[in-house]
This record gives sequence, C-alpha cells and structure tokens, in this order.
Amino acid sequence: MLIISSNLSIPLDEIEFSAIRAQGAGGQNVNKTSSAIHLRFDINASSLPAFYKERLLGLRDRRIAKEGVIVIKAQQYRTQEKNREDALARLQLMIRTVSVVKKRRRATKPTKASQRRRLDSKTRRSRIKALRGKVVD
Repeated sequence: MLIISSNLSIPLDEIEFSAIRAQGAGGQNVNKTSSAIHLRFDINASSLPAFYKERLLGLRDRRIAKEGVIVIKAQQYRTQEKNREDALARLQLMIRTVSVVKKRRRATKPTKASQRRRLDSKTRRSRIKALRGKVVD
C-alpha cells in the first residue's frame, strides 16, 4: 500500500513498474543493468476518490499523458530498489499536492489614508528634487 494520508492509500497492484536501462553517467554498469524504473499509474482506473482524480487530471504536468496515465521515470540511484522507492515517493508527493486546496484570494483596495500618505511622500520627494536645480537670479 502507498499511503497518501491517514485516510487515503493506494494498493500497489494499481501501480505498474517496469525496469529499464538508465541513461547518463555510471560507466559500464549502466550498459549491463536495468536499474531505472518506469512507474505507470492510471488515474481513471484507480481507486482514488473523484475529487483527487479530477484535480490530478486538471494538472498541467508533462508526466501526465492525455489518456490520464501518470508516467514517472526514476533513474537517480544505482539500484532498482532505491529508484522504485523514489518513484513511489514522487507519485505520493504529486497526489498530496493535489489534495491541498488553496485559499481564494480576495481583492483589496488601499485605504484613503494610505493613498494620501503615498501621494504626500511623492510630493515631498518632488520638492526636494526641485530644489536641487540651478538657482535663478
């Protein structure tokens, strides 16, 4: 089970793992071992509540395909087990970020007093700068 929160978890049989060869540095080891992990998670076919599915499908993330499948490639570590844990942690983080509902911003106006103070300071500054000019006889 992948535990998302105290009241939400995903069974591991809904998550598909496949081992692939990693790219990049690592010497000859990279050429002979399949240490990178491709994690595939189908949002629509999962047991997630509708709220989570809707929010995940609404994300603009390149890891989410048009069909609603999350694909995470983990190849940071040299071992398959660590890459598998990393991929699961990234999936867990993605789902957790969706569960946070941001507060709606309310537009506010500056008070009359603050507007007056701002304009007074601008006028004061303008006078100071005007006095720096050449003295006319």
